[in-house]
Amino acid sequence: MNEILMVKGAKRVVETCVGVRPGEQVLIVTEGEKLPIAKAVAQAVYAVDAEPMIALMLPRERDGQEPPAAIAAAMKESDAFIAVVGKSITHTHAVKEACKRGSRGVVLTQFTQELMTKGGLEADFREVAPTCKAVAGILAGAREVHLTTPYGTDFTFSAEGRRSNAMYCMVEPGEFSPVPTVEANVSPLEGTAQGIIVANASIPYIGIGLLEEPVTCRVQGGRITAIEGGRQAQMLKQDLEQKQDPNVYNIAELGVGLNPKCRFMGFMLEDEGVRGSVHIGIGTSITLGGNVKAACHYDLIMTEPTLIVDGQMVLHNGSVVR
Repeated sequence: MNEILMVKGAKRVVETCVGVRPGEQVLIVTEGEKLPIAKAVAQAVYAVDAEPMIALMLPRERDGQEPPAAIAAAMKESDAFIAVVGKSITHTHAVKEACKRGSRGVVLTQFTQELMTKGGLEADFREVAPTCKAVAGILAGAREVHLTTPYGTDFTFSAEGRRSNAMYCMVEPGEFSPVPTVEANVSPLEGTAQGIIVANASIPYIGIGLLEEPVTCRVQGGRITAIEGGRQAQMLKQDLEQKQDPNVYNIAELGVGLNPKCRFMGFMLEDEGVRGSVHIGIGTSITLGGNVKAACHYDLIMTEPTLIVDGQMVLHNGSVVR
Protein backbone atom coordinates (compact mmCIF):
# COMPACT_ATOMS: atom_id res chain seq x y z
CA MET A 1 0.00 0.00 0.00
CA ASN A 2 2.85 2.41 0.83
CA GLU A 3 4.18 2.04 -2.71
CA ILE A 4 0.88 3.40 -4.02
CA LEU A 5 0.65 6.20 -1.44
CA MET A 6 4.22 7.36 -2.17
CA VAL A 7 3.42 8.08 -5.81
CA LYS A 8 1.93 11.49 -5.04
CA GLY A 9 4.89 12.57 -2.88
CA ALA A 10 7.44 11.33 -5.40
CA LYS A 11 5.67 13.22 -8.18
CA ARG A 12 5.78 16.37 -6.05
CA VAL A 13 9.52 16.01 -5.39
CA VAL A 14 10.33 15.41 -9.05
CA GLU A 15 7.98 17.83 -10.77
CA THR A 16 7.58 20.68 -8.24
CA CYS A 17 10.77 20.62 -6.18
CA VAL A 18 13.34 19.66 -8.82
CA GLY A 19 11.34 20.62 -11.91
CA VAL A 20 12.67 17.69 -13.91
CA ARG A 21 12.32 18.15 -17.67
CA PRO A 22 12.17 15.56 -20.47
CA GLY A 23 15.56 14.24 -21.49
CA GLU A 24 17.36 15.23 -18.28
CA GLN A 25 19.62 12.82 -16.42
CA VAL A 26 18.64 12.62 -12.77
CA LEU A 27 20.88 10.90 -10.22
CA ILE A 28 19.15 9.42 -7.16
CA VAL A 29 21.65 8.79 -4.36
CA THR A 30 20.41 6.32 -1.78
CA GLU A 31 21.16 3.35 0.48
CA GLY A 32 19.55 -0.04 1.03
CA GLU A 33 17.01 0.95 3.69
CA LYS A 34 15.76 3.88 1.60
CA LEU A 35 15.57 1.99 -1.68
CA PRO A 36 11.73 1.80 -1.77
CA ILE A 37 11.56 5.60 -1.62
CA ALA A 38 14.34 5.94 -4.21
CA LYS A 39 12.44 3.61 -6.57
CA ALA A 40 9.27 5.68 -6.21
CA VAL A 41 11.27 8.80 -7.08
CA ALA A 42 12.89 7.03 -10.04
CA GLN A 43 9.46 6.07 -11.36
CA ALA A 44 8.35 9.70 -11.13
CA VAL A 45 11.47 10.78 -13.03
CA TYR A 46 10.78 8.23 -15.75
CA ALA A 47 7.15 9.36 -15.96
CA VAL A 48 8.26 12.81 -17.21
CA ASP A 49 10.46 11.26 -19.91
CA ALA A 50 13.71 11.90 -18.06
CA GLU A 51 16.39 9.32 -17.30
CA PRO A 52 16.64 8.13 -13.67
CA MET A 53 19.88 6.65 -12.35
CA ILE A 54 19.99 5.10 -8.87
CA ALA A 55 23.37 5.19 -7.10
CA LEU A 56 23.29 2.80 -4.15
CA MET A 57 25.95 3.36 -1.48
CA LEU A 58 26.68 2.00 1.96
CA PRO A 59 25.06 4.11 4.70
CA ARG A 60 27.36 6.87 5.87
CA GLU A 61 28.79 6.43 9.36
CA ARG A 62 27.94 9.99 10.37
CA ASP A 63 26.09 13.06 9.17
CA GLY A 64 28.23 15.22 6.92
CA GLN A 65 30.43 12.37 5.69
CA GLU A 66 31.24 12.59 1.98
CA PRO A 67 29.62 10.10 -0.41
CA PRO A 68 31.96 7.80 -2.37
CA ALA A 69 34.13 9.61 -4.94
CA ALA A 70 32.39 7.89 -7.87
CA ILE A 71 28.99 9.12 -6.69
CA ALA A 72 30.34 12.62 -6.06
CA ALA A 73 31.63 12.65 -9.65
CA ALA A 74 28.27 11.49 -10.97
CA MET A 75 26.51 14.23 -9.03
CA LYS A 76 28.64 16.83 -10.82
CA GLU A 77 27.72 15.40 -14.21
CA SER A 78 23.99 15.14 -13.51
CA ASP A 79 21.35 17.64 -14.57
CA ALA A 80 19.80 17.12 -11.14
CA PHE A 81 20.35 14.94 -8.09
CA ILE A 82 18.03 13.72 -5.36
CA ALA A 83 19.57 12.33 -2.15
CA VAL A 84 17.38 9.84 -0.25
CA VAL A 85 19.60 8.95 2.70
CA GLY A 86 19.59 8.28 6.43
CA LYS A 87 22.74 10.18 7.39
CA SER A 88 22.92 13.63 5.82
CA ILE A 89 25.23 14.35 2.89
CA THR A 90 23.88 17.91 2.60
CA HIS A 91 26.88 19.70 4.09
CA THR A 92 29.55 18.07 1.93
CA HIS A 93 31.97 19.07 -0.79
CA ALA A 94 30.06 16.70 -3.10
CA VAL A 95 26.89 18.80 -2.91
CA LYS A 96 28.81 22.08 -3.11
CA GLU A 97 30.78 21.01 -6.17
CA ALA A 98 27.76 19.52 -7.95
CA CYS A 99 25.88 22.80 -7.58
CA LYS A 100 28.95 24.75 -8.64
CA ARG A 101 28.90 22.74 -11.88
CA GLY A 102 25.27 23.73 -12.47
CA SER A 103 23.41 20.69 -11.21
CA ARG A 104 20.40 21.29 -9.01
CA GLY A 105 19.48 19.05 -6.13
CA VAL A 106 17.21 18.25 -3.25
CA VAL A 107 17.99 16.19 -0.17
CA LEU A 108 15.48 13.93 1.56
CA THR A 109 17.41 13.08 4.72
CA GLN A 110 15.88 10.68 7.29
CA PHE A 111 12.82 10.32 5.06
CA THR A 112 10.39 7.55 5.82
CA GLN A 113 7.67 6.21 3.56
CA GLU A 114 5.17 7.97 5.83
CA LEU A 115 6.86 11.34 5.21
CA MET A 116 6.35 10.79 1.48
CA THR A 117 2.58 10.72 2.06
CA LYS A 118 1.88 13.51 4.58
CA GLY A 119 3.41 16.33 6.58
CA GLY A 120 5.69 19.06 5.30
CA LEU A 121 5.66 17.72 1.76
CA GLU A 122 1.99 18.75 1.54
CA ALA A 123 2.84 22.47 1.76
CA ASP A 124 2.28 24.83 -1.16
CA PHE A 125 5.92 25.68 -1.84
CA ARG A 126 5.09 28.38 -4.39
CA GLU A 127 2.86 30.11 -1.85
CA VAL A 128 5.49 30.17 0.92
CA ALA A 129 8.38 31.15 -1.39
CA PRO A 130 7.80 34.95 -1.18
CA THR A 131 7.97 34.96 2.63
CA CYS A 132 11.05 32.75 2.58
CA LYS A 133 12.78 35.05 0.09
CA ALA A 134 11.82 38.14 2.10
CA VAL A 135 13.23 36.77 5.37
CA ALA A 136 16.40 35.66 3.58
CA GLY A 137 16.73 39.13 2.11
CA ILE A 138 16.68 40.65 5.59
CA LEU A 139 19.32 38.19 6.87
CA ALA A 140 21.71 38.78 3.97
CA GLY A 141 24.70 40.87 5.01
CA ALA A 142 23.19 41.71 8.41
CA ARG A 143 25.52 43.65 10.69
CA GLU A 144 23.81 42.48 13.90
CA VAL A 145 21.47 39.57 14.47
CA HIS A 146 19.93 39.19 17.93
CA LEU A 147 17.98 36.07 18.91
CA THR A 148 16.10 35.55 22.19
CA THR A 149 13.54 33.07 23.53
CA PRO A 150 11.54 32.74 26.77
CA TYR A 151 13.63 29.63 27.52
CA GLY A 152 16.91 31.52 27.93
CA THR A 153 18.41 31.99 24.50
CA ASP A 154 20.20 35.34 24.20
CA PHE A 155 22.51 35.21 21.23
CA THR A 156 24.10 37.65 18.78
CA PHE A 157 26.32 37.53 15.71
CA SER A 158 27.26 39.40 12.55
CA ALA A 159 26.68 38.20 8.99
CA GLU A 160 28.12 41.30 7.35
CA GLY A 161 29.13 40.50 3.78
CA ARG A 162 27.53 37.05 3.89
CA ARG A 163 24.94 35.77 1.46
CA SER A 164 21.72 34.29 2.81
CA ASN A 165 19.84 31.26 1.52
CA ALA A 166 16.13 31.02 0.72
CA MET A 167 15.33 27.31 0.76
CA TYR A 168 11.70 26.72 -0.19
CA CYS A 169 11.99 23.26 -1.75
CA MET A 170 12.19 24.46 -5.36
CA VAL A 171 15.57 24.68 -7.06
CA GLU A 172 17.18 26.29 -10.09
CA PRO A 173 20.52 25.29 -11.69
CA GLY A 174 23.33 25.72 -9.17
CA GLU A 175 21.00 25.45 -6.17
CA PHE A 176 20.15 22.78 -3.62
CA SER A 177 17.42 22.61 -1.03
CA PRO A 178 16.44 20.22 1.74
CA VAL A 179 12.85 18.93 1.53
CA PRO A 180 10.34 19.50 3.11
CA THR A 181 11.84 22.13 5.39
CA VAL A 182 11.19 25.68 4.21
CA GLU A 183 13.78 27.96 5.73
CA ALA A 184 15.70 31.18 5.34
CA ASN A 185 19.21 30.96 6.72
CA VAL A 186 22.55 32.70 6.95
CA SER A 187 26.01 31.67 8.11
CA PRO A 188 27.51 33.96 10.78
CA LEU A 189 30.93 35.45 10.26
CA GLU A 190 33.37 33.15 11.98
CA GLY A 191 34.27 34.37 15.46
CA THR A 192 31.36 36.81 15.88
CA ALA A 193 28.73 34.65 17.62
CA GLN A 194 28.32 35.27 21.34
CA GLY A 195 25.85 34.37 24.09
CA ILE A 196 23.60 31.49 25.12
CA ILE A 197 21.67 29.04 22.94
CA VAL A 198 18.87 27.08 24.60
CA ALA A 199 17.37 24.37 22.39
CA ASN A 200 13.96 23.41 23.79
CA ALA A 201 12.33 21.60 20.86
CA SER A 202 14.56 19.13 19.04
CA ILE A 203 18.08 18.05 18.13
CA PRO A 204 17.19 15.49 15.44
CA TYR A 205 20.54 13.71 15.25
CA ILE A 206 22.46 10.84 16.90
CA GLY A 207 19.27 9.48 18.46
CA ILE A 208 18.39 12.60 20.44
CA GLY A 209 15.26 13.78 18.60
CA LEU A 210 12.53 15.59 20.53
CA LEU A 211 13.91 17.14 23.70
CA GLU A 212 12.89 15.96 27.15
CA GLU A 213 14.45 19.07 28.69
CA PRO A 214 16.36 22.09 27.37
CA VAL A 215 19.94 21.79 26.12
CA THR A 216 22.01 24.91 26.84
CA CYS A 217 25.11 25.85 24.85
CA ARG A 218 27.36 28.72 25.85
CA VAL A 219 29.05 30.49 22.95
CA GLN A 220 32.10 32.71 22.83
CA GLY A 221 34.18 33.80 19.88
CA GLY A 222 31.98 31.98 17.39
CA ARG A 223 32.23 28.56 19.05
CA ILE A 224 30.43 26.54 21.69
CA THR A 225 32.46 26.54 24.90
CA ALA A 226 30.12 24.56 27.17
CA ILE A 227 27.10 22.26 26.85
CA GLU A 228 24.76 21.90 29.83
CA GLY A 229 21.58 19.98 30.62
CA GLY A 230 20.43 16.46 31.23
CA ARG A 231 20.78 13.12 29.46
CA GLN A 232 20.35 14.45 25.93
CA ALA A 233 22.79 17.31 26.52
CA GLN A 234 25.35 14.74 27.58
CA MET A 235 24.67 12.74 24.40
CA LEU A 236 25.45 15.81 22.30
CA LYS A 237 28.50 16.72 24.38
CA GLN A 238 30.00 13.23 24.17
CA ASP A 239 29.32 12.90 20.45
CA LEU A 240 31.08 16.17 19.68
CA GLU A 241 34.02 15.29 21.92
CA GLN A 242 34.42 11.95 20.16
CA LYS A 243 34.71 13.69 16.79
CA GLN A 244 38.08 15.11 17.92
CA ASP A 245 37.55 18.05 15.58
CA PRO A 246 37.43 21.58 17.04
CA ASN A 247 35.38 22.76 14.07
CA VAL A 248 32.31 20.82 15.26
CA TYR A 249 31.79 23.62 17.80
CA ASN A 250 31.61 26.31 15.11
CA ILE A 251 28.40 28.33 14.93
CA ALA A 252 27.55 27.62 11.30
CA GLU A 253 23.99 28.82 10.72
CA LEU A 254 20.88 30.56 11.89
CA GLY A 255 17.79 29.22 10.12
CA VAL A 256 14.17 30.35 10.34
CA GLY A 257 11.55 27.61 9.79
CA LEU A 258 8.67 28.66 7.53
CA ASN A 259 6.72 25.54 6.50
CA PRO A 260 3.15 25.64 7.91
CA LYS A 261 2.70 21.89 7.35
CA CYS A 262 5.79 20.71 9.24
CA ARG A 263 5.44 19.46 12.80
CA PHE A 264 7.85 18.35 15.50
CA MET A 265 8.36 14.60 15.30
CA GLY A 266 12.10 14.00 15.78
CA PHE A 267 13.03 13.97 12.08
CA MET A 268 15.47 16.63 10.94
CA LEU A 269 13.82 18.02 7.82
CA GLU A 270 10.38 18.13 9.43
CA ASP A 271 11.50 19.62 12.74
CA GLU A 272 13.69 22.42 11.40
CA GLY A 273 10.98 23.51 8.97
CA VAL A 274 8.27 24.14 11.59
CA ARG A 275 6.94 27.63 10.93
CA GLY A 276 8.12 30.14 13.52
CA SER A 277 10.92 27.97 14.88
CA VAL A 278 14.62 28.83 14.70
CA HIS A 279 17.54 26.45 14.48
CA ILE A 280 21.19 27.13 15.14
CA GLY A 281 23.43 24.94 13.03
CA ILE A 282 26.83 23.96 14.36
CA GLY A 283 29.84 22.52 12.56
CA THR A 284 30.12 22.69 8.77
CA SER A 285 29.14 25.94 7.04
CA ILE A 286 30.71 25.65 3.56
CA THR A 287 27.42 24.89 1.78
CA LEU A 288 25.68 27.86 3.41
CA GLY A 289 28.21 30.61 2.67
CA GLY A 290 30.69 30.07 5.50
CA ASN A 291 34.25 28.80 5.44
CA VAL A 292 34.27 25.88 7.89
CA LYS A 293 34.26 22.16 7.08
CA ALA A 294 33.73 20.02 10.16
CA ALA A 295 33.09 16.38 10.96
CA CYS A 296 29.34 17.08 11.26
CA HIS A 297 26.55 19.62 11.00
CA TYR A 298 23.84 19.47 13.67
CA ASP A 299 20.85 21.75 14.22
CA LEU A 300 19.67 22.91 17.64
CA ILE A 301 15.98 23.83 17.35
CA MET A 302 13.97 26.20 19.53
CA THR A 303 10.45 27.62 19.65
CA GLU A 304 8.91 31.03 20.45
CA PRO A 305 11.93 32.95 19.17
CA THR A 306 12.17 36.71 18.83
CA LEU A 307 14.58 37.65 16.06
CA ILE A 308 15.79 41.20 15.45
CA VAL A 309 18.02 41.89 12.45
CA ASP A 310 19.69 45.30 12.22
CA GLY A 311 16.91 46.75 14.35
CA GLN A 312 14.09 45.13 12.33
CA MET A 313 11.90 42.57 14.05
CA VAL A 314 11.52 39.45 11.90
CA LEU A 315 9.98 37.09 14.48
CA HIS A 316 8.14 37.88 17.69
CA ASN A 317 7.55 34.95 20.05
CA GLY A 318 7.48 32.63 17.05
CA SER A 319 5.22 34.71 14.83
CA VAL A 320 6.57 36.02 11.52
CA VAL A 321 6.32 39.84 11.46
CA ARG A 322 8.82 40.73 8.73
